[in-house]
Amino acid sequence: MAVQLSLLSPGTRVRVTQQMPQTHAVWSTVVEGVVVRWRQSRTGSWFAHAKDDKVWLDRLEMRRDDGELMTLNLDQYSLIEKVGEPN
Repeated sequence: MAVQLSLLSPGTRVRVTQQMPQTHAVWSTVVEGVVVRWRQSRTGSWFAHAKDDKVWLDRLEMRRDDGELMTLNLDQYSLIEKVGEPN
């Protein structure tokens, strides 16, 4: 995932498109909201053979307009766009 870290600053309104490639199709979902926090956190993957035998994931916490809090796991198929300003 290559994204400008300024897009992940708390208070920034973003639209996140995530895709999951399938054999003959691509599943897509789009969510929009305000960034609460971006962080890298580890999972308990024992087979990862990475630092501390964990897999580190990019996680984006967002608040939607209805107040719902969401945590998204970002990957190479995640597209993050700033909303409300020209690209």
